[in-house]
Amino acid sequence: MPLSEHEQKLLEQLEKQLNEDDPKFASSMGSDPGRSWSTRHLVIGVLATLAGIMLLLVGVTVQNIVVGVLGFVVMGAGVYFATMRSSAVGKAKSTGSARKSGKPRNSFMSNLEERWDERHRGES
Repeated sequence: MPLSEHEQKLLEQLEKQLNEDDPKFASSMGSDPGRSWSTRHLVIGVLATLAGIMLLLVGVTVQNIVVGVLGFVVMGAGVYFATMRSSAVGKAKSTGSARKSGKPRNSFMSNLEERWDERHRGES
């Protein structure tokens, strides 16, 4: 079930606030916006994996251990390369410098408490 626009905005605000309050924790919990899956890496990795499998089979067929081990190494490198994420080079990350200097920074919990109070005021 997709989120409504209001829920998406709230989620984005929560993520932004978490990134401001505890960037180390936020980076360990979520995916890095500066890194993304690359189709190029996936295609090359799959091709290398298939080539490694073929080398492994050839090594087993001709009973040559060196070719089999080489095939296994190529296959492992192909899987690793396919699952790598490429960094978005040239995109500048915002490090909180866009924050307004006149407004004091609220903590994550105080922001949630304010929203909770607003909801209860609206129900009364």
